[in-house]
Amino acid sequence: MNAPFDDPPPEPKRPSRLGGLRASFLTGLVVIAPVGLTLWLIWTVAGWVDGMVLPLIPEQFQPEQYIGINLRGLGVIIFLIFTIIVGWVAKGLIGRSLISLAESLVERMPVVRSVYSGVKQIAETIFAQSERSFETACLVQYPREGLWAIGFISTAAKGEISDKLHPGTELLSVFVPTTPNPTSGFLLFVPRSEVVALDMSIEDAAKLVISAGLVYPPERRPTAGSARRGRG
Repeated sequence: MNAPFDDPPPEPKRPSRLGGLRASFLTGLVVIAPVGLTLWLIWTVAGWVDGMVLPLIPEQFQPEQYIGINLRGLGVIIFLIFTIIVGWVAKGLIGRSLISLAESLVERMPVVRSVYSGVKQIAETIFAQSERSFETACLVQYPREGLWAIGFISTAAKGEISDKLHPGTELLSVFVPTTPNPTSGFLLFVPRSEVVALDMSIEDAAKLVISAGLVYPPERRPTAGSARRGRG
């Protein structure tokens, strides 16, 4: 029971209208920003491809002559159709013969040869569906023992690297990306026994790296209790 002269308990503060508007604005921004950035990126890339492809088409065959308007994205469609046709021709005997002839001519050009071989290797690494794509997300101790970093297992180390580093021990080629730009990173050769494979997909691991540890796979989001146990 309160004394006669005791002050009454303070009433809980109600959120101001300005605070409510601010919260609504931030919520709307979280919803709109990913959609807006995605549409802007698609629009920008489509315009860039149109600017590269449409000037190569003769004026009498320009789509604008038949449609009446400059419709963005037509260059992308033309580029996709042209690429499919080139790929279909390259799979045949005639296409492979023409490619071999062209590459033999390029090999005789000193500067062009170096540029072509580098670009070809990068394109094959990125676009070709082969065993060179990343297989599994993992954890490795990097940059020192006791600190863990997310990596991507590409292949088993072979040849001179495997023979000279750990003879008789299987080494894995692990790419450790940087945050928030996963296109740069470090190539490590780690013994298989020191690599901890993860169940999460390559995409989920990449999101975790890009977000600097803020976006975990929903089904494996660590709880506060498990985090405290990990620190203890």
